[in-house]
Amino acid sequence: MFLRPIFRYFFAAQNEHGLHSPFVFDLYLNTIKKDTLKPRFEAIEALRNEMLQSRETLTITDFGAGSKVNASPVREVRDVAKHSKKSAQLGRLFYRLIQHFNYSTIFDLGTSLGLTTLYLASAKPDAHIFTFEGCPETANLARRNFEKIGALAPIEVIVGNLDETLNAQVAAIPSIDFAFFDANHRYEPTVRYFETCLTKAHENSLFVFDDIHWSPEMEAAWEYITQHPSVTVTIDLFSVGLVFFRKKQPKQNFVLRWRFWR
Repeated sequence: MFLRPIFRYFFAAQNEHGLHSPFVFDLYLNTIKKDTLKPRFEAIEALRNEMLQSRETLTITDFGAGSKVNASPVREVRDVAKHSKKSAQLGRLFYRLIQHFNYSTIFDLGTSLGLTTLYLASAKPDAHIFTFEGCPETANLARRNFEKIGALAPIEVIVGNLDETLNAQVAAIPSIDFAFFDANHRYEPTVRYFETCLTKAHENSLFVFDDIHWSPEMEAAWEYITQHPSVTVTIDLFSVGLVFFRKKQPKQNFVLRWRFWR
């Protein structure tokens, strides 16, 4: 089922040589492609390896589209880590984006084990991370992981159905600088969460959507978002999509080459 989106992506994707937008050219060449390793990342990846070996069990409360590989509500942590993890490369990309734009108010819609959240919290110690998790047992494990690593930026874990918790938190803050949408891989909730957070987006905000080619529903949601009148620039990296609201930029949608599988 996923061969067609992958083939479409590789056929359409370009590198910096075909870019005529100075903003996207600089972002792509100096932030998206320019991967870096930091000593901080070693501790996060050591924790990932620990999670991949853990036989601890969790009773999963799932408000999203569910797992495609394990529908059981009782799962070992190693199973959750294997099938729901985001790559270290993606975490490093978020780290660079947050540093590049100097973001402070960060929303993480989908905590899971907290590994990607730790990358977000490592980028800017004076940022404030709001991370949302529907499953209480998963949230408790994520909190333990934050304490074990020692998150550099404050992390507030908000537990419960995102349909109920997101509106209240969005209403409580003045603006959202960066938001990562990884909570519910279905069309209607994805669009609804986007429009809720959009009320606090500003000129320099960045929204990142996970798994935009995961299913026909997610591709439809991504198409809706790219065409939204508030959105000016989007970048399809296959595994994630970047969304900008820069009013001085012409409306353009880019598909750029990125080694998302590492």
